[in-house]
Amino acid sequence: MAQWTILLFCLYGALHGHGKNIPPSLQDCCQDGRDRALGGQDCTVLPLISSSHTCRIAQEQCCAAAVLENLCNNGISLARTQGACERPFFQGDPWETQISKMCCDCCVLGLMAASRGLGCELQGLLLGRQCVYTAQTCCGKNTTEEVKPNPEDSTCSQLCVGNGTCACHDGYQLKKDGVNCEDVNECLTGSHNCILGQICINTEGSFRCQRETGCGTGYELRENNSCQDIDECALGTHNCGPDFTCTNTAGSFRCHPKERCADGFIQDAAGSCIDINECVAHSSPCLPGHTCINTVGSYTCRRNTVTCGRGYHLTEDGTRCEDVDECRTGNVCGDHGCLNLVGSYRCECRVGFIFNSITKLCEDINECRHYPGRLCAHRCENTEGSYQCSCTTGFKLSHDGRNCDDVNECEANPCSQECANVYGSYQCYCRRGYQLSDLDGITCEDIDECALPAGGHVCSYRCSNIPGSFYCSCPPTGYTLAPNGRTCQDIDECIAGSHTCSVSESCFNVQGGFRCLSFKCPPNFRQTAQGRDVSVGARCVKACQPNDIGCSLDPVHLITHTVLSLPTFRDFSGPEEIVFLRTVVAANPAPLPGATDVFFEIVAADQQSSFDVVKRTQQGMIMGVVQQVKPIIGPKDLVLEVAMNYVKSGIISHRNVVIIHVFISEFWF
Repeated sequence: MAQWTILLFCLYGALHGHGKNIPPSLQDCCQDGRDRALGGQDCTVLPLISSSHTCRIAQEQCCAAAVLENLCNNGISLARTQGACERPFFQGDPWETQISKMCCDCCVLGLMAASRGLGCELQGLLLGRQCVYTAQTCCGKNTTEEVKPNPEDSTCSQLCVGNGTCACHDGYQLKKDGVNCEDVNECLTGSHNCILGQICINTEGSFRCQRETGCGTGYELRENNSCQDIDECALGTHNCGPDFTCTNTAGSFRCHPKERCADGFIQDAAGSCIDINECVAHSSPCLPGHTCINTVGSYTCRRNTVTCGRGYHLTEDGTRCEDVDECRTGNVCGDHGCLNLVGSYRCECRVGFIFNSITKLCEDINECRHYPGRLCAHRCENTEGSYQCSCTTGFKLSHDGRNCDDVNECEANPCSQECANVYGSYQCYCRRGYQLSDLDGITCEDIDECALPAGGHVCSYRCSNIPGSFYCSCPPTGYTLAPNGRTCQDIDECIAGSHTCSVSESCFNVQGGFRCLSFKCPPNFRQTAQGRDVSVGARCVKACQPNDIGCSLDPVHLITHTVLSLPTFRDFSGPEEIVFLRTVVAANPAPLPGATDVFFEIVAADQQSSFDVVKRTQQGMIMGVVQQVKPIIGPKDLVLEVAMNYVKSGIISHRNVVIIHVFISEFWF
């Protein structure tokens, strides 16, 4: 499709020739390049099939032409099918899509000219050659004429020998169909004439013999298998710039500048004049004892000077080096001593410092790190050239500056009351009635004894807190505070004579007060002497009148009034025994016939039935025990009547009645 292809094939027609012992023709080189292009290979790095320079050119140019032809055909195809030439429709690198779009646009111009009858010459349009050729092709009037086959010609692919018989050119053989021809591989059939040192390479319709060893760079293989120098200057394959002249050499070429540079300069590959470093280009351009220094376009020679090392300097005449006394030239060691050495110096450091031979300085010694735990009793702090000891809290540094002595903190009176010094600290404590504060451990706070869990038992009646102590008090009447200051004692008004009972009444002391009592016996009973037991208010003995049968039959023989004072039991948890009724009746485990037994019963009590009576034995005698079985909250006065029934042979022989006057106090004490 492309013009380059047509031109190359014309070149092929002029140079092609058949031979059995010649290198590949230009047609072979061109066809190899086209085949490799269609195979997707890079045209700039094609493997050479010949050492001939012209063959390499034909191979590369035919490859490039095939690539361009294929890209242009893609653009023409898109113009004919789509009618649009947008970049996104093409694939490949930017330069590839640019060629395809150019051919597509030019084809659109040709198609437009054909559709409007404008002619395919496209007169007046200054287009490029490739665009004009593409537009005319699409318009339908290409410069190459299409050769139509003659129907009268034979159907043979190559030669017709008459009577419908086909034949082939040299290097081909007839296929089984008798019409088409195929290539003969002379290298496989052994029909080639390559000599020793050559290898046979089959070509289309022929073969060629190639030397096993190439000619090398700058030479090409001739038709007779000899190597001939390539004149790069004549072929124009050199890379000399416009300011250079190409001169051919055997196997290569040289580029010589057209203009010469001034003295001290040389022309580089780009033709520019650059300075010549005479100190490098020439050996010993200066006299002995001098140093060469390059300059622009020339050089200078300078006399050598003596270079002294560190710690030395030149003498006044500049001929030799002598030691520098650093100890005199400057304060290099500070406030430390300085010792000059040959080419150097050393600092004599004070105590607590050490000399660093690298930095040439006196550095502080960290004694606390070098001697841990051996310098100070508690803490060690490094200082410049020394160290300092310090103590933890509660201690002070002793006179030797290393050990620590205990501080008596109590001398500063840190506690609100009492202070006790301990090793490294102190302890505050409080006097009786105070306790140490949990917040600061220093302040003493009053203990509220009355609020303690046992505060209710500290005092019998009432507890009053005071700073550091407490005091107890008793009810306003009937009690007095005991010598222990806590217990309330009952005042016996009857003994003290502070009661208000009349002459006819008996004074009976109760908890917290007194009662004026007067007992009278019922009819048919007489009162006996009271005796020593003050709790017995009165005894009434049965005294019947003569012939008083009802009195005689009454089983009650004795009525006794007794008085009992009780507290209010605050922690009542079970029966409390309050009265013991003793008898002189022997207790028999197995009652004997005619023996007397005693039974006890409560005849009268409170409504809550707070009392009962049980029968017991004590020292072999029957005894009744009256118990309080329920809690009673005072103050309260109760009368309890208990009957003692004496039974003999199943019959109550007589009965004694005990009337108990119970006075329950308001308090538990």
